[in-house]
Amino acid sequence: MSKPVESKGGLHPFFSSGLLLIASQVLSFYLAFRERELLESSQITLPETSLGLPLAYFFGAVALVGLILFLLPLAAIRTVLKMVFLFLFVWGVFICLAFLLPVPWAVGVSVIAVALYRFKPRIWLHNLLMVVTLASVGAVFGVLFSPLTAILFMLVISVYDIVAVRFGFMMWMVKRMAVSDTLPVFVIPRTVPGWKQDMKEVRLFEDRSEREFSVLGGGDVGFPLLLVVSVFFADGFARSLIVAGFALLGLAGAYLVHDKLLKGRPTPALPPISILCIVGFAIARLIA
Repeated sequence: MSKPVESKGGLHPFFSSGLLLIASQVLSFYLAFRERELLESSQITLPETSLGLPLAYFFGAVALVGLILFLLPLAAIRTVLKMVFLFLFVWGVFICLAFLLPVPWAVGVSVIAVALYRFKPRIWLHNLLMVVTLASVGAVFGVLFSPLTAILFMLVISVYDIVAVRFGFMMWMVKRMAVSDTLPVFVIPRTVPGWKQDMKEVRLFEDRSEREFSVLGGGDVGFPLLLVVSVFFADGFARSLIVAGFALLGLAGAYLVHDKLLKGRPTPALPPISILCIVGFAIARLIA
């Protein structure tokens, strides 16, 4: 979850985070529409994924990342993280562009865009690549989940989120990963000029009164996108739009918990987002 600064003349981080979430949702909807057209025109029926497989992949990935962070020296961690996340960014941009351009062009533009980020890692570009990549993840994998499976998946990950934050595992991982200027988080500057800063200038563990940035975990956006896309394919656009709106309310609730209840301490954002998404899903089933 993000760790908002005490804003002095700047906007509260929720406004920027909310805009990034909305942008991710809009792009996911676009990709989902194009994906549905492709599947219908090709008469392709995709199998639904059971809950066990994605959970096994998720916790396997967490264990693998934990081992890498524990065993490797910081220099090696920096190199490995850059390679992994740059690859994911290339993949995310490619998925989006593949619906618009021929595959060779989509590959070329994806590589150029991420190469630009590699040499000019501005915060605005980092966040843009995060939006594109997470929207691609939501569109590609959300279609494989039934809404119920997506909800159960989010609930299990929410419990993990609470436990990982409560016992310090999440912050330990973030601190180890912070050696790289490529992180799976949204970086939220306190001021508009801050969006132009280099990712190498981001300091996430300064004193709270001096902190110029807050962060929002990629999973806090990515997992709700899975549910939104899942509902889109199962129940239609109107119901998925309601779930998307409640995801935004859940993000607002996460910031409220962070500011009012936990007084700025590290906060698991996914639980309130998941709860509001479930409320939105129930309401959508009743009225839409």
